[in-house]
Amino acid sequence: MNKLAEYDGPILEIDKLSISFFTRLREIPAVMDFSVAVQPGEAVGLVGESGCGKSTVALGVMQDLGKNGRVVGGSIKFKGRDLAKMTPDELRDVRGNEIAMIYQEPMASLNPAMKIGKQLMEVPMIHEGVNKEEAYRRALEVVTDVRLPDPERMLNSFPHQLSGGQQQRIVIAMALMSKPALLILDEPTTALDVTVEAAVVELVRDLGKKYGTSMLFISHNLGLILETCDRLCVMYSGEAVERGSISDVFDEMQHPYTQALFRSIPLPGADKNSRPLVAIPGNFPLPHERPPGCNFGPRCDYFEEGRCDAGDIMMDAVPGNDRHHTRCLKFDEIDWNAPISVGEQKEKAPVGEVVLKMENLKKYYEVAANALFGGGDKKVVKANETLSFEARESETLAIVGESGCGKSTFAKVLMGLETATEGQILLDNRNIESTPIEERDTKTVSDVQMVFQNPFDTLNPSMTVGRQIIRALEIFGIGKNEAERRKRMLELLDLVKLPRAFAERMPRQLSGGQKQRVGIARAFAGDARIVVADEPVSALDVSVQAAVTDLLMEIQREQKTTLLFISHDLSIVRYLSDRVMVMYLGHVVELGTTDQVFSPPYHPYTEALLSAVPIADTSIEKQHIVLDGDIPSAMNPPSGCPFQTRCRWKSEVPGGLCDQEIPPVRTLEDGHQVKCHLAQDILDRMEPVIKIAAE
Repeated sequence: MNKLAEYDGPILEIDKLSISFFTRLREIPAVMDFSVAVQPGEAVGLVGESGCGKSTVALGVMQDLGKNGRVVGGSIKFKGRDLAKMTPDELRDVRGNEIAMIYQEPMASLNPAMKIGKQLMEVPMIHEGVNKEEAYRRALEVVTDVRLPDPERMLNSFPHQLSGGQQQRIVIAMALMSKPALLILDEPTTALDVTVEAAVVELVRDLGKKYGTSMLFISHNLGLILETCDRLCVMYSGEAVERGSISDVFDEMQHPYTQALFRSIPLPGADKNSRPLVAIPGNFPLPHERPPGCNFGPRCDYFEEGRCDAGDIMMDAVPGNDRHHTRCLKFDEIDWNAPISVGEQKEKAPVGEVVLKMENLKKYYEVAANALFGGGDKKVVKANETLSFEARESETLAIVGESGCGKSTFAKVLMGLETATEGQILLDNRNIESTPIEERDTKTVSDVQMVFQNPFDTLNPSMTVGRQIIRALEIFGIGKNEAERRKRMLELLDLVKLPRAFAERMPRQLSGGQKQRVGIARAFAGDARIVVADEPVSALDVSVQAAVTDLLMEIQREQKTTLLFISHDLSIVRYLSDRVMVMYLGHVVELGTTDQVFSPPYHPYTEALLSAVPIADTSIEKQHIVLDGDIPSAMNPPSGCPFQTRCRWKSEVPGGLCDQEIPPVRTLEDGHQVKCHLAQDILDRMEPVIKIAAE
């Protein structure tokens, strides 16, 4: 049944929408004067930083704003019908049947106590009244459509038996069960690995075409929007500031905020020394503190007093383009092609002596086969398998790989939160692999510090910012008395570019980027020699990422710190690292300088990782390599090469060698190491994955 046959206008038409939330004290406008249309079969991206109102728009479409939220102006029409005027019964029918939404966290959408098959079958049984057999047939069809292995076993599994990527596919399958006319995706891949993300994105795109579904795709990742959408709308502080086709907005942007966003993301060609990123100055305004006139005014390079702040600014059509609009008074006066005023160029600090050396490090865990009741045989999880590398003073070594590859385990062993099973870790030629953190001396503890992924979980909510930094100084034995420690704490706030007044603030009064700066100040409190940064910017907005990355680099230059940067975002890795170590299932599969790892020959896994990274640049051409399947379990790794179950080059190696033997580490030119059976002539034939298209 094609639900689109009887209607040929826009599937979704949002016109001058305003949504406010009402507290006891005041009305807080979350979305103002917002308009966007989604045509049949079209995918429209909604881009902006957290807090800009993207998800509020989606909840408005679902008519799910809670008891405090209200539409205070404008309309949302679905196939020409105003959603606000529908009865609860009509709404329920439209919601499950014709509009489906996929949320950021897949587990929140699945019932943990119900098998997958039953959850999927409920959709057509409730909404269309079909019988069990037909519902099961449809469930099997969509699970096959979303490319899950062994669909019958999947239907018979509980959600916790699936990986994150598989759960997200089930949620997509559930959304597609009733073949909706409109699919809303709210950051559907944020919690997934980049390789899984690439597969899910390809899946969403293909299924959109197959079912003729229109899509509203909410994301802060411009590269993803480029790969999935036809048109996009950029939001800032509750308003749409620019909308148009992908090529219009990416190549001929007409709003200063869009331009500032692109300048703060590490596209190919950016370099931390010669072409640093340009962070957006200032902070995002809170909803009740918005400036008069243009919301972006206080942070804009082109701001003109008395004009940009004089009154409300409306969306204006860009001449020569039928559906390109911008909310900027000066868009036709700005020279959009003017060369970017390059950020201050930095001298790269010379790389010094080896500070950290790992030799054949192994970390195994013993777990009961029946973990719940402790019965059965013991199984060994090989989290790290013969890791060997060196890191030098002032060097940034990036550690890259999907979740479950052993990155964080190795960080725990280095920090002393775990001890090694075998092999050694030398810090300034002292063995530390068997010394747990509670037995390490103060100097070793202050020498190896960590900046964590989630700034919200690492600060004590009941202690002021200043007190938390002073506490670290006390532990590291720095300063003779409270006055000296207080002085050092204020210097550390200067170092991470936070106002000294923040010393008296509580963590809840800080934004995510500010909290992460406090975490960095604390890590550097004891003059750390080595800082392990575990995905330090992945929880932050794009514009804040640039500032925090820049800050880490600057402190590194001053303090000659060795930075171990754990990440799955290869764009940031390319921008800031000197050397890159690629891990897969506990093994180091490639190790070399950034230039070596980002240009062929690659390890087949590195090649797939590079292909999976979404790049927000229309001039980039990428080889299309999508990995099948998930990472195997470290409890039950494949025989031979750990990557052989997903490798597209396996057929090039004769005699089943990949199935039987773990490859030796081979050194190519200039110390570039690859753990692979491929013959040299095949490696030499490898093509670059990422190319800049010829003009």
